Amino acid sequence: MDDFFLIAKKKFKSRLLMGTSRYPNYQVMLESLKIAKTEIVTVAIRRISLKKYNENIVDILKKKYFILPNTAGCYTVKEAVLTAELAREALKTNFVKLEVIGNDEDLLPDTENLIPAAKELVKKKFNVLPYCTDDPLVCKKLEDIGCAAVMPLAAPIGSGLGVLNKNNIKIIVEKSTVPVIIDAGVGTASDAAIAMELGCDGVLLNTAVAEADDPILMASAMSKAIEAGRSAFLAGRIPKSFAKNSTTNSGKISLIKKN
Repeated sequence: MDDFFLIAKKKFKSRLLMGTSRYPNYQVMLESLKIAKTEIVTVAIRRISLKKYNENIVDILKKKYFILPNTAGCYTVKEAVLTAELAREALKTNFVKLEVIGNDEDLLPDTENLIPAAKELVKKKFNVLPYCTDDPLVCKKLEDIGCAAVMPLAAPIGSGLGVLNKNNIKIIVEKSTVPVIIDAGVGTASDAAIAMELGCDGVLLNTAVAEADDPILMASAMSKAIEAGRSAFLAGRIPKSFAKNSTTNSGKISLIKKN
């Protein structure tokens, strides 16, 4: 089935986006990315060296994957914009996953700073993918600013709680004309499938795979869940209701009572 989706006119087939932190080692990370069949991997700019010496992890990844730099660890508009500009210069890409957080404890998006940071980066010709709360109004404002996609959280980063507010995610999907990509909170394959069944265009996850007992096996499970959830969404689920017969009474065998 040819089922592509577009982010800023760039075509992708895999709807599973993967992070690159917290893995036991690089080899496990690379094997996990491979078996997940992902195309987009996100890398925190603050975690990599931008100096040109030997081969670093970005050099390895960019041979096979589309690198999406992120501004993880930024608390202000100024920090986020500067980090994005450094990423563009070093990686030669206008794409950026915009993160502006409120604190180091829960890592929740700081909407007050996120929106002006997004606005400034859009003006600077970035393709902005903002990590945001699951608030339909916030997502709409980010889309109106000109963001290339919106990335509402399913639950706090690393929590593994799954999609906590399905109704909000469904509203965001229905109201958005740009891709909706779940970012944060996925804990297992069923969470990813639910996100896709709600109509999301993709799921970005990291901890659920990187910190699983068997990251490679979990990456495989996530890939299958994304495909199953997407197929279920396209197929269209039956309405929820009380129990009803799955067959008719036509041709039913009746017992004849003897006098």
